[in-house]
This record gives sequence, C-alpha cells and structure tokens, in this order.
Amino acid sequence: MFEVFSRSYYLGRLYVTPSGGDHALMHSEQHERINEEVYATGDGIERLDAPLVMKLESQHFPVHGDENVPTNTLALPESVLEGSDVRNPPSLREVLLARRERAQQLLKFAGGWS
Repeated sequence: MFEVFSRSYYLGRLYVTPSGGDHALMHSEQHERINEEVYATGDGIERLDAPLVMKLESQHFPVHGDENVPTNTLALPESVLEGSDVRNPPSLREVLLARRERAQQLLKFAGGWS
C-alpha cells in the first residue's frame, strides 16, 4: 500500500473522503498492520493503536483506526478537507505516511496530538 518515498516518508494512494468526526480515520485492521510494519521496532511489547502521521498536500494529521471506515480509505474531518484540493470525494489521492522518526518528531512538535 505504501512504498519508500524519501528518508522521512512513504508514499501511498488512498481514497479520501469526509468524516463527521474530529479525527482522521482509516480501517482499524489496516491501521494496525501499517503501525506494526512502519512504527514498531521489534523490541518487546509495542502499541499498535498509536496514531499514524500522514500528510495530504501540505497538511499533517494523526490518523486513528476505526472498523467502520472502508479499507483503502482515509476519512478526514471537514476542517482538513476544506484546506485541500479534494473535490467530489471519495477521491483517490497520493498520501504521505511519516516514517517512525519523522512521526515522533511531528507528534512531539504538535504536543502529542490527541
């Protein structure tokens, strides 16, 4: 789903659609699998429900898992979509996924995003 893009990001394509909530969401099983592949270090027991950090155009945001979101879909709050070029969703878009080190840096800078 995601491939190496740079030292800080992976590149993927997801259907972007609006959500009625305050958080960006993706299917919980995909979220957990990506979390394990990209953020887990393999050292002991690790959380697989921590938010993924993604970027659409110029906006970074934490992404949480939700079983009600279709697979291969990124459900974004209206406030995030308003600042993007997404028109007539769902729209297949390129999305960047921050690598573990970059995600930690962004989360720390943003105060740990809830």
